[in-house]
Amino acid sequence: MALLENRQHIIHGLRDGTPIAMGYFAVAFSLGIIAAKAGLTAPEGFLTSFFTRASAGEYGTYTLVAVQATYVEVIVMCMVVNLRYLLMSAALSQKIAPGTSWLHRILMACCVTDEVFGISVAHHGYTPPAYTYAAALISTLFWASGCAVGIIAGSLLPQPMVTALSMSLYGMFLAIIVPSAHRDRNVLYALIASFVLSGLCAIAPVIGEWSSGMRTVVLTIVISAVAAWLKPLKKADDGAA
Repeated sequence: MALLENRQHIIHGLRDGTPIAMGYFAVAFSLGIIAAKAGLTAPEGFLTSFFTRASAGEYGTYTLVAVQATYVEVIVMCMVVNLRYLLMSAALSQKIAPGTSWLHRILMACCVTDEVFGISVAHHGYTPPAYTYAAALISTLFWASGCAVGIIAGSLLPQPMVTALSMSLYGMFLAIIVPSAHRDRNVLYALIASFVLSGLCAIAPVIGEWSSGMRTVVLTIVISAVAAWLKPLKKADDGAA
C-alpha cells in the first residue's frame, strides 16, 4: 500500500514539476552563456547547476569565477543571496507529517527552490517526501541541462550572438525587481541605493581596491540591513492575521 502511494506521489510530483522544468531550462541556458564566458566546461556547469539551483547564486558565482575571486568570497556571496531558503525550509517543515524522519526532512530542505517550495506548500494536506523529490528531480535535471547546453552554445556561437544572449539574464532580473520596485517605494529606494553605491565604491580610494566580489557581498549585507532597520515590515504585512 505504501509503495503504491509513493508511486502516485512520484507521478504527481513529476507532473507538477514538468512546467517548472521547462521554464528552468530557458533561464539556465542564459546562465550557461555567463558560465561559458567565465571559462566553465559543460560538465562543470551541469554539476554546479545541479547542486545550486539558484539563478542569483549561480550568476554571482560565475561572475566571481570570471574575476578570479577567492573561495571565501564565493561562499559568503552564496550564503547571503540564498538566505531566503532557510525561511522557506522552515515554512515547509509545517507541511511535513509529524512522523517523517529527520533524513527526509533534511533532503526535502535540500530540494527547496522558489518554485518547488511553492507547489510543495500548496500540496493538499501534508506534503509527501516522494512528491517533493520527484518535482525537484525533474526540474533540477532540466536546470542543469539548460546550463550545460548554454555553455556549449556559448562556446560555438559567434561572439556578438553570445553577447546578445547573455543580456537575456539581465532582462530576467529586471523583470523580477521592477514590479516589486513599482509596488513598494522602499524596494525602489534600496534598488537605487545599490546602483549608486556600487558605482561610488568602484571608484572610492580604499574600497575601490577591493575585489568586485567583496564589494558586492559587503554592499548586499549593508544595504539590506539598513533597509530592514529603517523600514521593517509591519506585523500586518506578515500575514499573521
